[in-house]
Amino acid sequence: MGTTSQSHGVSESTLQEAGKVVRGGGVIAFPTETFYGLGVDPFNVQAVQRLYALKGRSPQTSPILVLIRSRHELLALVSEITPAAERLMQACWPGPLTLVFRAAVAVPLVLTAGTGTIGVRLSAYPVVQQVLEVIGGPLTGTSANRTGQPPATTAAEVEHAFGADVDLIVNGGPTPGGLPSTVVDTTVSPPRLIREGFVAQTVLRAVLPSWTV
Repeated sequence: MGTTSQSHGVSESTLQEAGKVVRGGGVIAFPTETFYGLGVDPFNVQAVQRLYALKGRSPQTSPILVLIRSRHELLALVSEITPAAERLMQACWPGPLTLVFRAAVAVPLVLTAGTGTIGVRLSAYPVVQQVLEVIGGPLTGTSANRTGQPPATTAAEVEHAFGADVDLIVNGGPTPGGLPSTVVDTTVSPPRLIREGFVAQTVLRAVLPSWTV
């Protein structure tokens, strides 16, 4: 049976429970700087497969992005950091910019949808950092919604969409909503804008002046 944490302030007991759920292969929902996300251990193949099923997405079509708490955690996830990626990270991280890298060999194929690439975001959102700290590693951050439905901005919307299918909802209050994270593929030269979101093209061009987005 899924449970919801108490209201806006996230207690230490709730954070510890979130860590327990993720380490046990479960699914949590938690607030980010844009929408609520669905979190599982990205290295747990069964948990990632369950995440796809919850979303109603095919593991063959859409990779799942991953949230990290520090640059150090990139080492376990990516095999290459291009100069463009380095500049974008320095300018825009932490923040709502998802960068696509070549995935490390250890990253499960189901997480990358067989693309060999992985989207990663370093978030400064307090609850995200708290959850990642208690888990002690990366966490998936795909938006909390069924495919084709709008992403959730409150714990109540998550519960309405998923009910007990999510093991724990970390209620950190309403999220800002609005635009999703911007997504940039740094595995190609020049980098490719996959989705313009919170971080505008003008910001990206200021970081990479020679880049025609």
